This record gives sequence, C-alpha cells and structure tokens, in this order.
Amino acid sequence: MTLHGDTLKDAIGRTRDKWGWFVALGVLLLIFGGIAFGNLFIATVASVYVVGWLMLMAGIIEIVHPFGVKTWSRFFYWLLSGLLYAVAGFFAFDNPLLASTVLTLLLAVALVASGALRAWVGYSHRPEKGWGWVVAAGLISVLAGLTIAMGWPVNSLWVLGLFLAIDLIFQGWSFIALGLALKK
Repeated sequence: MTLHGDTLKDAIGRTRDKWGWFVALGVLLLIFGGIAFGNLFIATVASVYVVGWLMLMAGIIEIVHPFGVKTWSRFFYWLLSGLLYAVAGFFAFDNPLLASTVLTLLLAVALVASGALRAWVGYSHRPEKGWGWVVAAGLISVLAGLTIAMGWPVNSLWVLGLFLAIDLIFQGWSFIALGLALKK
C-alpha cells in the first residue's frame, strides 16, 4: 500500500470513532431543514442575512486590503470594490425583501446560463459515454431557472428558503449516511 493510502486509512480510522457526531449533525441539519420547509419566508430572510453578512465581511476585507497595495490605481480599485461590497451587505440587512428579489433574479439567470453551458458542453462531447446525462442535467437547470424567472418577483418570498431547506435536508441525510457507514 502507498503512503497516501496509509494516510487515508489512518484518517478514516480516527474518524470512525466519531461516527456518532456525524449522525447527530445530520439529524440536526434534518431538523433545521424541516423548520425551513415549515416557514420558507423566514428561511428566505435568513439566507439573505447570511449573504449580506458574507458581503459585508468581504467588503471590510477589501477596504482594508488597499492599504497594503503600493500603486494608487489599484488602491482605489480595491477601495471602491470593498465599498460596493459593504454597501450591498448593508442593503441586504436594511431591506431583506428587496434583496431576496434581486438574489432570486440572479439565481434564475445563473441557473439558465450555467444550464445552457452544461448542455452545450455535454452535447459537444456526444461520442463520449455519459454525454446525455450532462445534457439532461443542463436542461433541468435551464428549466429550473426559467420556472423561477416566470414566477419572479412574487416567488422571491420563498424560493431562496426552499433552496436552503432542500440543501439542509440533503446535507443532513449525507452526514447520517456517512456516520452510519463509518460505524460499520
């Protein structure tokens, strides 16, 4: 066995003793996912606050960064970029409903664009095995994006919360499955 294989085996062995923590985390994530499904509006607002917090933190970092940059042209670029991020973060906190509308539209556009690109890449690899699955996944993403766009802006009150709830539930089941697999 190689050194890499031994390292991996050791890591799995150390992790195996903690299988219960993975299951507990999975159950907790499932509970949070159920709560999010129970009130998609609150979950949407919570997801907007998380995005706002991340943008605010990125803005602060980008505002501090230019003081280490030596050229004035880049100084103002980083400073302006950081200010824009910080303003967007404050905007998300100040008006989460409007921010959810903007984020939902951006999500729809991103799904359509990434789905179309994925379908095109899959189609351009036609002779290779599995190309149809890539095209199908791309088309599903395009349809999801178009569905969101057709219901916009009304669906902005629940779409982000729905995505959060689905993600929490899938993550929960994944951690439970991992913990039970480590136990065996």
